Amino acid sequence: MTLKIYLSGEIHTDWRDQIITGAKGLDVEFSAPVTDHAASDDCGVAIMGAEENKFWHDNKGAKLNAIRTRHAIENADIVVVRFGDKYKQWNAAFDAGFASALGKSLIVLHGPDIQHPLKEVDAAALAVTETPGQVVEILRYVLSGALPG
Repeated sequence: MTLKIYLSGEIHTDWRDQIITGAKGLDVEFSAPVTDHAASDDCGVAIMGAEENKFWHDNKGAKLNAIRTRHAIENADIVVVRFGDKYKQWNAAFDAGFASALGKSLIVLHGPDIQHPLKEVDAAALAVTETPGQVVEILRYVLSGALPG
């Protein structure tokens, strides 16, 4: 049973790579948003033309990214959403809510220092983790029933 995993959220650390590396040998397939910040921000105007007003520039990019994100979440079995502590990731909160509304299995990943502002997101998740390694162990358990160690 191949699990399709969508890795959403924070783009400033290597948490995705840690999960992908840790999951080597597991029957999983990963997808993710475009993590090149400039490409993600500018995709709309690069494809559909320049905008003088920054609002419309951002609007075009957000809508194209939403097409990609919605498709990936709809096709995922499990959605992992990482919240970093440095930036406010509104898009990650949206992805968590969208995944939950679709009945997707949601794993949230964040440090204990931002637990309180994320309590509603955590309440919607089936698992709340603090490290990429914990996410890998959840995937291993889901696929094989094997516990760590």
